[in-house]
Amino acid sequence: MSSRRTERLLNLVICLAATRRWLTKEQIRAAVPQYADGDTAEAFDRMFERDKEDLRDLGIPVVTGTDERWFDDEPGYRIDRDDYALPPIELDAQELAVVGLASRVWQQAGLAGPAARALTKLTALGVDTDDAGAGLEPRIRTPEPAFGPLYAATRDRQAVSFSYRKPNGDLAVREVEPWAVASRNGRWYLIGNDRGRGAARVFRLSRIESDVKRRGRTGAYGVPESLDAQSMIGKHVPPVDDRVATVLLRTGRGAGLRRQVVASVPSAQRPGWDELQIRIGDAGMLAQSLAGLGPDAIALEPADLRGEVVRRLKGALATQAELAAPEQLITPEETIDVVSQP
Repeated sequence: MSSRRTERLLNLVICLAATRRWLTKEQIRAAVPQYADGDTAEAFDRMFERDKEDLRDLGIPVVTGTDERWFDDEPGYRIDRDDYALPPIELDAQELAVVGLASRVWQQAGLAGPAARALTKLTALGVDTDDAGAGLEPRIRTPEPAFGPLYAATRDRQAVSFSYRKPNGDLAVREVEPWAVASRNGRWYLIGNDRGRGAARVFRLSRIESDVKRRGRTGAYGVPESLDAQSMIGKHVPPVDDRVATVLLRTGRGAGLRRQVVASVPSAQRPGWDELQIRIGDAGMLAQSLAGLGPDAIALEPADLRGEVVRRLKGALATQAELAAPEQLITPEETIDVVSQP
């Protein structure tokens, strides 16, 4: 199921569960933003009938009825809350811990934008809504600055442009129609139509090195119904790097990096340092972590990982030189010297 269809079903559930009144088809069509894709009443009817069956197959009780103010031939729809509500649940300590971890994803007490607008439209149509959906918005934390802008552009179907570091190290500007943002093996990817190449492409978010800029109007393109983000990532993304890197890390530093260690011994050449063996997995992400530790980390081998760390540090210095006033510029020569010399 495509991400857009999933979002449409979620908004339909919120719409039908937000009121105890029966909602007509026209009220539902006006409230759920994704139904604007149906250019005609017939297209909307087909979409809505399919969505109702999907929800019922998922065990969500969508029921049909009428209000005494309407004619008998104008049915209304809502979700039966008594059948939809969960029975009392008892969790043991381990289950509570898992639920606690999962709850960290839900950060903001407020509905996501499209769902909130759906309830606003219902209110404008004279339908009293409850707070059934209050407090629901999935918020995912990632280290990638591009995640938020790309997720928003995907939701709004608006093209974007950004500077992208290709696997060979070259920098290129890409203009993309975002289809989906997905995670695989701890990394985040953008899937979309590359306008410059005229074809679907996959972009790793950690390689986006500029601000994401929006292009054109919202709703300017469609997302393929058959989109399978994970399959596309699998076709375009190289396998996990199983090599082991040798890294020097100052004692007491890099707690997060130490969780990935295969082996660790005190360094014989550098007192106060540890020599670590770390499975690479993703050379770009490991290089980013090492560069973030500055003079407290040294990548010894392999050579390509070492070169990527140096490149990132030099890029950070160049950016600082452009942004800082001369009297504020601090050049950490120690950082480049340490990573450049074993």
